[in-house]
Amino acid sequence: MQINVILNGKKKRLEVTESEFLADTLRKNGCPSVKIGCNDGACGTCTVLINGKPTCSCEYLSARADGAEIITTEGLGEEAEKIVDCLIRVGGEGCGYCAPGFVVLAYALKKELPDADYDEVKAYLNGNLCRCTGYIVRIEAALEYLKMA
Repeated sequence: MQINVILNGKKKRLEVTESEFLADTLRKNGCPSVKIGCNDGACGTCTVLINGKPTCSCEYLSARADGAEIITTEGLGEEAEKIVDCLIRVGGEGCGYCAPGFVVLAYALKKELPDADYDEVKAYLNGNLCRCTGYIVRIEAALEYLKMA
């Protein structure tokens, strides 16, 4: 079956199967940043924006995305670079496997709660697991990103 989406700002017609998950579809269509960690929506590594909302793409059927706007880390451009720079400045770079999901979440956070405080950032980022750096540096990086113009 085919679905029509806007993927990182470009109209795309994608071939999918009825049981295919969006993470797999995105990876085979030029979005290698979409990682699959747990395969059940628990780790946040596969987070993308679907119509502006953070969504775990490993448990989202591709067919449901027909007509949607999807943004991955590849589609964030300079904003992704700013977020990564914040991570590096606070010592939160780690192995990087979970970083794409974090970048998407931090971007969505800034859109949804631009004046978020520490506790709001902590709650918003809950669900993006990191085994390397822990969570305090991620919260600090997100808070630093929120301060950027």
